[in-house]
Amino acid sequence: MARSVKKKVFKPISTKGLKTYSIKDRKSKVSVTEFAGLPQKGGSFADFVSKLPDILAARDLRSVAASIINAKKNGRTVALGMGAHVIKVGLGPIIIDLIERGVIDSIAMNGACVVHDFETAFAGCTSEDVDKELGAGAFGMAEETGALLNRAINKGSKKGLGKAVGEMIERSKFPHKDKSILAAGARAGIPITVHVALGTDILHIHPQMDGRATGEASMVDFRLFSSVVASLEKGVYLNIGSAVIMPEVFLKALTIVRNLGHEVVNFTTVNMDFIQHYRPLTNVVRRPTQGGGAGYRLTGHHEIMVPLLYAMIIEGL
Repeated sequence: MARSVKKKVFKPISTKGLKTYSIKDRKSKVSVTEFAGLPQKGGSFADFVSKLPDILAARDLRSVAASIINAKKNGRTVALGMGAHVIKVGLGPIIIDLIERGVIDSIAMNGACVVHDFETAFAGCTSEDVDKELGAGAFGMAEETGALLNRAINKGSKKGLGKAVGEMIERSKFPHKDKSILAAGARAGIPITVHVALGTDILHIHPQMDGRATGEASMVDFRLFSSVVASLEKGVYLNIGSAVIMPEVFLKALTIVRNLGHEVVNFTTVNMDFIQHYRPLTNVVRRPTQGGGAGYRLTGHHEIMVPLLYAMIIEGL
């Protein structure tokens, strides 16, 4: 017969004798001095910004804007890496204005950006209904997108993909080429590099696609982008809306330039996206700045966050 185990008896604990302290002696994370103010009706944008709480993301947003402003005032590099969603939510004019003002010194983008940038310039519209077109096998089959972009890449592969397409759009009579980031880069003479993963873009399913030319053009751009990364000491690198390609490309470029002896340690990195993913947080925000500098993550919709940051930069400059 099994022996019975004596049941434990629990009683409510007594709080008598607890040691306390005055809240006035405690270090606290939040103070009323950091609380939001109330912007005045009809006030300036600077007034609005000054009334933001000096807490968490609002504090980080101010720090990012200040880092960019400080970098430009001191002649340091400000580089932007981006995904196509930035273009699809209508932010091309803001990016172009930052190029023309000399705020952005280079832009690196994934292959999808080229598609949406070209279609915007050529037709004034982009972002097809994939759900509707995929069933009939029509997704990505826009004739002009496949033919004209592949022709430009094949012809200009040795100069780099971004420059080849940017110059093609800039020379064209496309009705909306003033909305093209690639064309703006060609006009300004700054590096616009395109980093392609073969098979990921609709260009790659068209018969004009030449894998050798596309690979060569993208490799030229990778080496050009690496030279930009080599200049980032005391500068700023922003990754906006690229969850995989640009964070991976950035980390490899940073490895190359550090291996070659370039000092890129004390700089600012920023990841802006409406969902924070592993690769940007690891490859952009944390790893590159663990020896110095600062990494920030700003979470929110691009169509709100980018104009807000843009206005803070312009106000500060």
